Amino acid sequence: MNGVINCLKPPGMTSHDVVDFIRKQLGTKKVGHGGTLDPGAAGVLPIFVGKATKAVEFFDDCDKEYVAEMTLGVTTDTGDNLGKVLEIRECEAEPASIVETFGKFVGKIQQIPPMYSAVRHKGKKLYELARQGITVERKPRTVEIYSIELIKYEKPRVLFKVSCSRGTYIRTLCEDIGRALGCGAHLSCLIRTKLGPFNISRAITLEEIKEKSPDILVPLEEILSAFMASATIQVRNEKSFFKGAEFPVENLSDEPDENRRVIIYDQNKRFIGVGRIFNLNANPTVKVEKSFL
Repeated sequence: MNGVINCLKPPGMTSHDVVDFIRKQLGTKKVGHGGTLDPGAAGVLPIFVGKATKAVEFFDDCDKEYVAEMTLGVTTDTGDNLGKVLEIRECEAEPASIVETFGKFVGKIQQIPPMYSAVRHKGKKLYELARQGITVERKPRTVEIYSIELIKYEKPRVLFKVSCSRGTYIRTLCEDIGRALGCGAHLSCLIRTKLGPFNISRAITLEEIKEKSPDILVPLEEILSAFMASATIQVRNEKSFFKGAEFPVENLSDEPDENRRVIIYDQNKRFIGVGRIFNLNANPTVKVEKSFL
């Protein structure tokens, strides 16, 4: 049993809870997820089953899109609505000033990871330290905000859509925007609507998974084809393929992306792996990075 599920994670479950649920439904232990969502968040959570679990890393750098609600004037110790309220202030921000402030955060920005996050410090996750009342210094990280769009504003709640790079904390973004507005803020609701090729419009609920499994599994190569070119090679000796030999490319579907990673098919049109293209402008060859035989 191999494939991918575009799962719609409900709020109130951890990402690992969803993995456990799907393991039970499919009757297999080999299940993993990409792009962790906080327990209070909902939305797209890619699930990988069987051999497809080896492909999780290929989605690590995918861009993301969220619809978020930010509550102005209230700050919490976790940056979201699950934390302890630290301060309540009046906020008289108008839509124009909110949009103007949004613009200051578009582009490459520095973010300090929140204490309630899975970032590690000396082998321990930050949220484990935070639960013990321990706060440690965190180094700022560079992330990129591609766009922020105001959807609706009803004081003190701001509904907006944000498109961003990997590693972006929407909780931190809300806190920083609130600080820039002079009133503070926290994230009160979060839905992830996109992660790379995964879109919420085609996401499947846990109820649907329970009813239709395992028919809801999508072949891994179908998902990869959304952002990878494909290369066809002749494989006469599978041992050499596993050992990472370079193979001449017989057919290339499209120009590879900037990292030159491609889906590999053999002469029988069988999906056999993912690799990297070399000598693209001369006699291109491909070297396997992950085998799915």
